[in-house]
Amino acid sequence: MSELPWAPEVAEQNHADRQAENPGAEPGTLALSLDDFSSLEDRILRAVNLVKRERMARTAAEQRATEAEARLNEQTTATEELQKEVGSLRAERDHIRQRVEKLLSQLDALEL
Repeated sequence: MSELPWAPEVAEQNHADRQAENPGAEPGTLALSLDDFSSLEDRILRAVNLVKRERMARTAAEQRATEAEARLNEQTTATEELQKEVGSLRAERDHIRQRVEKLLSQLDALEL
């Protein structure tokens, strides 16, 4: 006999086993009690609700991520502008320092 679960011999054996377990059941039907069906229904409903909540949470997380990326891009642009401004202010300070040093050296030359 074949060991594959989809083999015809195995399917016939499984069908025969089910018939032996539920002799009053119609062929090809699965006997479930009302409690089993209700329990299964509850579990399915909980699973569906869980999937809905997770999808909503994922959508919210993706939206927050998109907003955070937009803010990051804005901050990056602002940071670059501030770095350029700081660089130009330092260059201006150095230029003014050189002018002041030059004036001080000229004053020192006059006092001699």
